[in-house]
Amino acid sequence: MKLSTQYQDQLIEELAERISSLGLRTPAIILLESNKPLSFLIGQTLLFFQPLLGFLMEEEKVKLYVKLLEERDNVERLLRRLESWK
Repeated sequence: MKLSTQYQDQLIEELAERISSLGLRTPAIILLESNKPLSFLIGQTLLFFQPLLGFLMEEEKVKLYVKLLEERDNVERLLRRLESWK
């Protein structure tokens, strides 16, 4: 399943908003920057923690974020969005 660019933008915005609202912007930036070359593993890590993330978001949303973060370009876009967040 390929996500459209517009839907990717929407997911990145939602994820950045969620991360920021939880006060996890700085830790997320550090984690994403340090693991950028391993973007596929970031997505797989989300799958591993899916049962715990179920308390924070719907299972289908987790799967969409996994698909989104498996692509290195999307990790970079999320980083730029988090860094520009006010």
